[in-house]
Amino acid sequence: MPHQGKELHLRRAEIGQGTVIARALPHREKRMIGAWCFLDHAGPVEFVQGEGLDIGPHPHIGLQTFTWMIEGTLMHTDSLGSKQLIQPKQVNLMTAGYGISHTEVTPPHETQLHTAQLWIALPDDKRNMPAKFQHYPELPVIQKDQIECRVLVGDFLGHTSPVEVYSPLLAVDLYAAQATQTTLPLKPDFEYGILLLSGQAQINDHVLTTDNMLIFETGSSDISLVLSADSRVLLIGGEPFESPILLWWNYVGRSEDEIKAAHQHWLQHDSRFGEIPDYPGERLQAPAFPEQMRASK
Repeated sequence: MPHQGKELHLRRAEIGQGTVIARALPHREKRMIGAWCFLDHAGPVEFVQGEGLDIGPHPHIGLQTFTWMIEGTLMHTDSLGSKQLIQPKQVNLMTAGYGISHTEVTPPHETQLHTAQLWIALPDDKRNMPAKFQHYPELPVIQKDQIECRVLVGDFLGHTSPVEVYSPLLAVDLYAAQATQTTLPLKPDFEYGILLLSGQAQINDHVLTTDNMLIFETGSSDISLVLSADSRVLLIGGEPFESPILLWWNYVGRSEDEIKAAHQHWLQHDSRFGEIPDYPGERLQAPAFPEQMRASK
């Protein structure tokens, strides 16, 4: 039986030169959806060549960064030596584990960007694992009621994504070239979030806009989805995460001491985070520590 769901208002910020992002997670009313602990929707935006994103070297611990590219291209470079151009309908997955640093830069010829970037909190037994990077150019696609369902993470309608995660999770990109409607099955032991990426959509009795996200707590077995022509939504879900986390800047940890120790390593150029020698600019500087870090679950 469908549950009503709850609308969350998104926050907006500008990154790069004119690229506006809508931040869905973390939210003061919903810090995580399963192990998903961060969700930014960037674009769609067009810009002059050479004025795209240029995010310099910065560190991560205790998480996986997950980039889903819808339009445009972006170059990922990391301290393991990985260098990967991500193109539309592809996923980049970077597992930070104990520590990694990376850059994200728009190629000089590129003029557009539309992407969703998410972070996945690693479970307790994986959060200090060795770092690694994986690129996924091919993902399962299912047609359901004239909707193209691309399985980004987990299992959906009998198909399984190859993307390697360490918690029970789901992410599906749903695109309708023509106006249509359908009912989607949900796992009652998962919580879910649904975000509009383009066009117009309605979930049960809620109208999705670029200013909100709809969340469902555990207990729902299906939802009704109405999509206008040329519309796209992102469905994410997962089992409630096993333990509270602390998220500050680019780190996911379990205690303030753990995060502060990692940040000291970053400031000291410790080998934990390596280097990216071919990046021409400066490393990113962190904001000041808050007086108190808020645990998320």
